[in-house]
Amino acid sequence: MTIRPAGVDEGIVFIRKDIPSGYRIQADYNNVADTTLATTLGTNGASVSTVEHLLSAFWGMGIDNAVVEVDAPEVPIMDGSARPFVEMLKGVGTKTQGKYKKVLVVRREISVSDGVGTAMFLPATEFKITYKIDFKHPIIGQQSYSMTFTDERYEREICPARTFGFLRDVEYLQARGLALGGSLGNAIVLDDERVLNKEGLRFPDEFVKHKILDAVGDLALLGMPIIGHFVAYKSGHKLNNLLLKELMSREENREIIDRPAGEATPERFRSLRIPAFRILDAGRA
Repeated sequence: MTIRPAGVDEGIVFIRKDIPSGYRIQADYNNVADTTLATTLGTNGASVSTVEHLLSAFWGMGIDNAVVEVDAPEVPIMDGSARPFVEMLKGVGTKTQGKYKKVLVVRREISVSDGVGTAMFLPATEFKITYKIDFKHPIIGQQSYSMTFTDERYEREICPARTFGFLRDVEYLQARGLALGGSLGNAIVLDDERVLNKEGLRFPDEFVKHKILDAVGDLALLGMPIIGHFVAYKSGHKLNNLLLKELMSREENREIIDRPAGEATPERFRSLRIPAFRILDAGRA
C-alpha cells in the first residue's frame, strides 16, 4: 500500500494497482459493497476491503484528501488497529490546502436498527461518541465508552485498540478459505474463557474502543466532519452505513456548513465546536 497526496476536494480515493485498468474507488458511503466482517468499497466491478482502520486513521488525524494505492483486494491489516497508519501519517506530516472543510451539523435525532443493535445521531454542539457492546464472554461482557472527539484523544485512546475475534470463529473461517491471514499478531483472539495473546490487552476496555475505531472509519465515508452525538448499541459496519444513508436522505435532519474562504461564520453556527486538527510536522508530531 502506498499513500500519496491528493488535490483539494478529491477526497480519499483507492486505486487497485493490480488491476490493469487501475480502477479508482471513491471512499464514499454510497460505494459500500459489503459489510461482512469488514467494510468493503466497490465500483465498476473492482473492490477494496477492510478499509475502516485506514479511514479511521485519516479521519482521526483530520486528513480529507489522499490517494491510496493497493496491489491487492484488501488494505493491509497491520496489527489490527489504526496505530500503524497514524504513525505513518505522522512520519510524513500533513499540510493545509487553503480551503475550509465542509462540516455536517445534525439538527434532529435520527436512528436505524436491525432488531439487535441500534445506531443514532443526536444533535450536539460538538462531535461526541457513545458506544455500548454486550458479549456473552467473561472477558468482554458489557462495555461502554463515551468521548468528546479530538485528534489527540483519538490517537491516545482509540487508534491503538485492536480488532478481536473468537478462536472458534477463526477456525471455522479458515477451514473455508477465509481469514487466512488472521493471527495473534493482528487481532485479539479469545477462546471460551480468556485472551490468547501473550501480551494481553492494551486497555481493559479495548473491545469497545475498537468498535469506536471502526465506527470512526465508517463515518469517515461521509467525507466531512460531523457535529452531533453518535450513539450506538451493538452496532456494526452495516448499521453505521445505513445510518449515514438515512441521515443524508433526510434534509430536515442535517445542515452542511460550506463556508468560502474569507466569509464569516453564520450566526447560527457560532455556538458549535468544530473539530480542530493539528498540522503534523514530519517526524516531530
